[in-house]
Amino acid sequence: MDATIEEQIKKIEDEIFNTQKNKATEHHIGKLKAKIAKLKELAEKRKSQGAKGKGFSIKKEGDATVGLIGFPSVGKSTLLNKLTRASSKIGAYDFTTLDAIPGILKYKGADIQILDLPGLIKGASEGKGRGREILSAVRNVDLAMLMIDAQHLDHLEIIKRELFGAGLRLNQKSPDVVVTKKGQGGITVNSTVKLTYLNEGLIKSISSEFVINADIIIREDITEDQLIDSFSKNRMYVPAMVIVNKKDLADQITMYNIVSNIKKSNLDVHAISATTGDGLDELREKIFTMLKLIRIYMKPVGKKTDYDEPLILKEGDKVEDACRKLHRDFKRKFRYASVSGPSAKHDIQKVGLEHKLQDEDVLTIVTWK
Repeated sequence: MDATIEEQIKKIEDEIFNTQKNKATEHHIGKLKAKIAKLKELAEKRKSQGAKGKGFSIKKEGDATVGLIGFPSVGKSTLLNKLTRASSKIGAYDFTTLDAIPGILKYKGADIQILDLPGLIKGASEGKGRGREILSAVRNVDLAMLMIDAQHLDHLEIIKRELFGAGLRLNQKSPDVVVTKKGQGGITVNSTVKLTYLNEGLIKSISSEFVINADIIIREDITEDQLIDSFSKNRMYVPAMVIVNKKDLADQITMYNIVSNIKKSNLDVHAISATTGDGLDELREKIFTMLKLIRIYMKPVGKKTDYDEPLILKEGDKVEDACRKLHRDFKRKFRYASVSGPSAKHDIQKVGLEHKLQDEDVLTIVTWK
């Protein structure tokens, strides 16, 4: 990070730490947090411009990509090798994996790319231990799997903090805030819901760091951090889950307490033993479910349904998405489609491009010749 910017951030962080938190200071603290967000965004922009040629040269493949994130020697490589046919080097010492190792998990007809990323360490968001490259890779996955072991539970909070510092928001959605810039008139604030954590003065204090004249409409009950996120351009919202490895080394009561505590933090969690394979069948199903993948069985005109190799789409996808994935000509030549299964209103329903598909639908696409 640029030294000048780093010094500015440190100075502001110290000021926040030393400022007594109360109603009288909340506007000031909110403004300081917004300043930090702007400085971090500027630092990241400068680094990305000057870091050409760096990063992991991993091509996204398959129907979805999952990133394995954790401290060195937590068992990521062992898990990757068990779930896929990848060959990720395993050793009982730190930093065995020095690059991103891809593998393909084949499950329910889907090809799911899993990346074994190098070990994350404290300070990763500031570039330590290839941290910037690792966090950049995480920004491009469809699911982040945070892996810890039962003996080092403190690692989870460090990982979450590093991801947060890099602008990654786990299991969240982009705040429902509409900002319309205008030429004059200052900042006006309106909300369509009752706000628990914000008031008009605090909203204006934070917003003034990003805009001079704007109409702001807040359409959900958000915090000051979420308001700052709504202005920041480097935020990425990533589905995530926690894997607790080495369950074979802990008793049942201990594992139950570990899993229960993690669930309280808005993260799904699953306990496994990568070495023995315990819990891996359930993990495969959980990965498929969290990726929100659906299977569409294609039935060509006049032929039998292909139940062996389904077309893999995502929840909410439509017939148009199926056409696009099958072949670029399918949409251009599309006449109509017929669907049977969960999304059909009757046995065989004639539908158009906008019809929303569901898991295990049977789909026939009819095109112009």
